[in-house]
Amino acid sequence: MKKQAETSPWKFASVGGTVRVKLESGADICNLPQLDRKMWTVLSCPVQGLEFDAKTLQLIDANSDGKIRVDDVIATAQWLTRVVKDPDELLKESGSLSFDNFNTEDPDGARLQASARQILKNLKLEKEEIGLEDTADNVKIFADTRFNGDGIITPASAEDEPTAKLIETIAGIASAQDRSGVSGITADHVEAFYTACADYAAWQEACTPEVLPFKDTTPAALAAVNAVMPKMADYFMRCKLIGFDVATAPAVDVSVDKIAAIEGNLADAAAEIALQPLAKPTADGKLVLKAVNPAWKGAIDNMVSLCGIEKASIDEAEWNALLAKFAPYIAWLDAKKGAEVEALGLDAVKAILKEDKKAVLLDLLAQDKAEEANALSIEEVDKLLRLNKHFYRFLNNYVVLADFYDPDRLAIFQAGRLYIDQRSTDLCVKVDGPAPEISSLSGMYILYCACTSEKLGKSFNIAAVLTDGDVDGLRVGKNAVFYDREGNDYTAKVTAIVDNPISVRQAFWAPYKKVARMVNDRIDKKAAEKNEKSMAGLTDATNTAADGKAPAVPFDIGKYAGIFAAVGMAVGLIGAALAGVIAALKGITFWQFLLIVAVVMLLISGPSMFIAWRKLRKRDLGPLLNANGWAINAASLVNVKFGKTLTTLVKYPKLTAVDSAAHKKAAWRRFWCWLCVVLVIACIALWLCDMFAPCGLKSPLF
Repeated sequence: MKKQAETSPWKFASVGGTVRVKLESGADICNLPQLDRKMWTVLSCPVQGLEFDAKTLQLIDANSDGKIRVDDVIATAQWLTRVVKDPDELLKESGSLSFDNFNTEDPDGARLQASARQILKNLKLEKEEIGLEDTADNVKIFADTRFNGDGIITPASAEDEPTAKLIETIAGIASAQDRSGVSGITADHVEAFYTACADYAAWQEACTPEVLPFKDTTPAALAAVNAVMPKMADYFMRCKLIGFDVATAPAVDVSVDKIAAIEGNLADAAAEIALQPLAKPTADGKLVLKAVNPAWKGAIDNMVSLCGIEKASIDEAEWNALLAKFAPYIAWLDAKKGAEVEALGLDAVKAILKEDKKAVLLDLLAQDKAEEANALSIEEVDKLLRLNKHFYRFLNNYVVLADFYDPDRLAIFQAGRLYIDQRSTDLCVKVDGPAPEISSLSGMYILYCACTSEKLGKSFNIAAVLTDGDVDGLRVGKNAVFYDREGNDYTAKVTAIVDNPISVRQAFWAPYKKVARMVNDRIDKKAAEKNEKSMAGLTDATNTAADGKAPAVPFDIGKYAGIFAAVGMAVGLIGAALAGVIAALKGITFWQFLLIVAVVMLLISGPSMFIAWRKLRKRDLGPLLNANGWAINAASLVNVKFGKTLTTLVKYPKLTAVDSAAHKKAAWRRFWCWLCVVLVIACIALWLCDMFAPCGLKSPLF
C-alpha cells in the first residue's frame, strides 16, 4: 500500500458509510491498474439487467462471459486512456470526440483518427469532430463503397456490367448481407457455384440415348408408370391368389355390396370406386387394357400411349419388362448433381463455365478482404465514442458506487419506480426471482414483485426496498404498479416479503400493534366459537321443533346465580382497579404522572426501538446485489436519512373544510383510545408500586 501511495496519490472520501477512492480526474482513470483490488467497491457485475448502454457493456466484457470483472475494467481503461490525448475529457461524458483529442503518437490512436476521417468522408460530412450519431449506422457508412473488409462483394464491387450480373446471379442462389446492407457473395459462395455448374453440366452430358428409352417423352412416361404402379401390383397379386385357390375369387373381386352402398350420382363417387380392384382378376393373370376400373381408365390410357404399348392385354412379365427399360434413366436421375443451378438452364450454365470469371470474383474478394483492418478500425471508432460517453459513469457505479448516493442520478442497477400503498420507492433492482435467505442479510424491508406488461409482451422480477412508512397494509399477493426508466408501466404483484424494520417510529408502535392484533385475533376466535355454538343450538332446536317435539330446557337456578355472581365480581374488580388507579393518582403531580407514562412506554417500546435502531444502522445494499449476481466488495449502507430519499410517502394538503359530524366522531374515537392507553399505563404503574411495597422499598416512579 505504501508503494501504491507513492506512485498514485489517491484521494478518498466517505461514501455510503465506507471510505472509498475518489475518481475526479483523467489521471485517476489512467492509474486504475495501480488501485489495490481490495479498494474496489465491486469485483464483478452482470452484463444483463442493468440500466446502461448494452453495447458499451458488451465492449467492456471482452471475453463475452456475461460478467464484467476488474480485469475487464482495467483493460478497457488502459486502451481508452492510451488512444485519447486528454483523459480528462472522459469526465465530460460526451458522445463526440474532436480529431485533436485522438492520440496520434500511439499507433492505434493514429489509425482510429484516420478511420474517423474516412467515416465522415463516406458520409460526405466536413467537420473536425465525430459523434455517435455518425457511427450508429454501418449501412449508411458503407453505402457507396466498393470494398468494406467484410469478405463479401456485391454487384457494386464489380468493374463491369457482366461481372456485376454474375454476382447478382450467384447471390440469387446463395447470399450473405454486406455491411452496406446489400446482398452479396463470399468466397465459399463462388466456389460452391462453380462446382455446381460443373457438376450439372457433366450430369447433363451423361444423358445418352441409352438412358432415354422413350426419348424426349421418357420423363412423362416414367411419371405415368409411377402413377399406376401400386394399382398394377395389386391387380397381379389378386390374379395370383385366384390361381392359387379359385375359392378366393369372390374375396379379391370387385365388392358388389360396396358399390351398391354408394348413394347418389356414381360419377361423384370416383374416389370410392378407385378403391376397388384395377380390373376383374383372372387366373391367367392378364390385364385387358380396355376393361379396367373406370376411375383408373384415364391413367392406364395415358401410360399405354406414352409407353407405346400396342397389345390389348399385358401380363406381369411384360409389365416387369417395361419397368426394366426405365432402370438406366432412374439411375441417371439418382446421380443428379448441381440442382441448385438447374433453374439457370443448361445453356446458361455452359456459357458461365466457358466465360470462367471465377478468378475475377476471387480477386475482388481478396481486394475486399484487404480492407478488413480499416473496416474494423471504423467499428473501433464507434467503440471509442461509446466508451468516451459512458465509461466514466460506469466507473462511478463499479469502482465507487457514487451514483447510488448522488441525489441527482440513479445507479445502473436501479430499474425504475414502484408505487404501492400510498408511497413510491426508487430502489428497485431486477432479479431472477425471490432470494429471501440472502437478501434478509441486508437488514432492509424488501418486496419481491413479478412485473408484467401485456402491451410490451415483457415480464421480469424486481426486488423493491421500502425505507420509510408503515407496513400494515402490505402482504403477499398485493397488486402495485411499476414504471421502468423509460416510463413504461407494468402490473406488479408481491410474491415474497423480507421483513425488517423500516424506521424507529414504526418500531415504537410495533408492540402495541402486535398486542392489538393478538387481542383482535383472540376476540375473533372466541366470537367465531360462540357463533358456531349458537348456530349448533339453534339447528338442534329447529330440528326438534320440526319433529313435533318441544325442546326440554330445565331451568337451572344455580347456573344463572353463578353467572350473575361472576358478572358482579367482574364489575367489582374493574371498579376496584379504577378506584386504585384514582387513589394512586391523587398522591402524584402532573409531571410525575407524565414521567410514569414515559417510563412505562419506554419499558414497552424500548427493546423494539433499540433493535430497530441497530438494524437501521447496518442496512446494507450489498447482500441484495449479491443475490442478483454482483460481487460487492465493500459495505454500501442505507442509513435512515438517506433511506428517506429513496422512498417517498404521500403528502396531503391541509383541508379547509371538514365534515363536522365525521370530525367529531373521529375526535371521540381518538379520545377513548387514548383514555384506554392511559388507564393501562396507570394500572401498570400501580402494579409496580404494589410490587415494591412488601420489600419496604419505595417505587422509583414516586
